[in-house]
Amino acid sequence: MSIAKDKWKKTILEIISESEEPVGSWSIMNTFKEQGIEVSSATIGRELNQLEVLGYVKKFGFKGRMITDLGRRVIEEAKNSLEIDYYKNSLDEMLNSNILENFLMVLEARLAIERQTARLASQRITDEEIAELRRCLNNQKEHFRGHKSIAEDDISFHLGIARASKNQALVSLYMLLSSMGQQSELFEHLRQRVGDSYSTYHQDILSALEQHDPDTAEECMKKHIGKLVDDVNAYWDEYRQSR
Repeated sequence: MSIAKDKWKKTILEIISESEEPVGSWSIMNTFKEQGIEVSSATIGRELNQLEVLGYVKKFGFKGRMITDLGRRVIEEAKNSLEIDYYKNSLDEMLNSNILENFLMVLEARLAIERQTARLASQRITDEEIAELRRCLNNQKEHFRGHKSIAEDDISFHLGIARASKNQALVSLYMLLSSMGQQSELFEHLRQRVGDSYSTYHQDILSALEQHDPDTAEECMKKHIGKLVDDVNAYWDEYRQSR
């Protein structure tokens, strides 16, 4: 159960976690009042019972409840979840603004992440993962020839490389950056203006992965992202001149 956005549970757990002694409902209610929040002792009692059933707190007779190790882990997970949501929302606002300078900032972040995913993937990729990347590339070429969107193919290809790196942190970072709109309308418009599906760059990256060559894989990824940066810059210059 996620408590990150629960109205009461996360705050109650945090109040209990800060005490070295068992905490009762009246003490929790008073803490809420100090924060300017009105809540009944009955509501707190129900929340405490639910937290106890979940194993997040433990009851000590009439003294009150103390947080468990599981409860502490849940608080930490909730904090991490809220932090990710904050950055995700910030990125979402930035990407959905369709301002090309922000597009460039995301590409710079992608370059830092994806040169490393390509390098690690070349060392750790399996035959099955190579076959899946080949399928993504073939779909991209087919959709490009049919004048269809290749945005999902592009995302799948880069995500496949991130997953092949076997580094979950890098996978999460890539998903945070790339699954929120950069490869959608603006990407498609840019691709149409430059007349490039970028499949040649994908092919070079895939070849390096198949050869398990980390230096070449990294260099090919740098060239690919670099080409995107160059195209965005060119389009941005054209856009400003037309205003």
